[in-house]
Amino acid sequence: MPKNGVVVKTIVTSEIGRAIAEHYGLPTIDTLTGFKFIGEKINEFERTKEYTFQFGYEESYGYLIGDFVRDKDAVQSAIFAAEVAAYYKTQGKTLYEGLLEIFEKYGYYRESLRSLTLKGKDGAEQIANILAAFRKEPPKEIAGVAVVAIEDYLTSKRTIVTTGEEQAIDLPRSNVLKYHLANGAWFCLRPSGTEPKAKFYFGVRGTSLQESEELVAALENAVMAMVHQIVNA
Repeated sequence: MPKNGVVVKTIVTSEIGRAIAEHYGLPTIDTLTGFKFIGEKINEFERTKEYTFQFGYEESYGYLIGDFVRDKDAVQSAIFAAEVAAYYKTQGKTLYEGLLEIFEKYGYYRESLRSLTLKGKDGAEQIANILAAFRKEPPKEIAGVAVVAIEDYLTSKRTIVTTGEEQAIDLPRSNVLKYHLANGAWFCLRPSGTEPKAKFYFGVRGTSLQESEELVAALENAVMAMVHQIVNA
């Protein structure tokens, strides 16, 4: 493994890859939603030599192991999955059992996605209102857990809630909000770029499968309750 290896993922994607990368001494870099941004990072690394790309992945089932392709590659993914399955078979284990081992070592990560379809001109206004409401009155806690950081990709600012400190986000501006909670959970909201939908992403880390499922359900329910309150106001 190269000393300057790096993992790249999108901002709405599971954090388990970051935990694994940290274990092996690799940094993880976030991009905006869309695998094209991961491809752009590969081009950048090729030009600057700052990092050597090792792995890229995104929430919507996109993976890339080799940098000779600059977009998600199902062929690479299928071959790699077969290799992983073969590895675990030599140990008398299934892929699922291997996944449970990873969870046990790095944490039981769980993610979910909700979409809210709002069609037409009125729908577009409602989607804009949802983002505006979260910006105007950002939640201080969700499902009883404190919000510790807010990332607004439209203003390119990360705000540490406890201190009020603002940090720059070095990504292109985009109408996306992301909230980080004290227990390591997060949620993100953005308008879809291709459909009349608002999209909501959720991620948690638990100590067991059951706990992670309960945590993500509680987070999802709390956020969507706020969203429906805004829409129905």
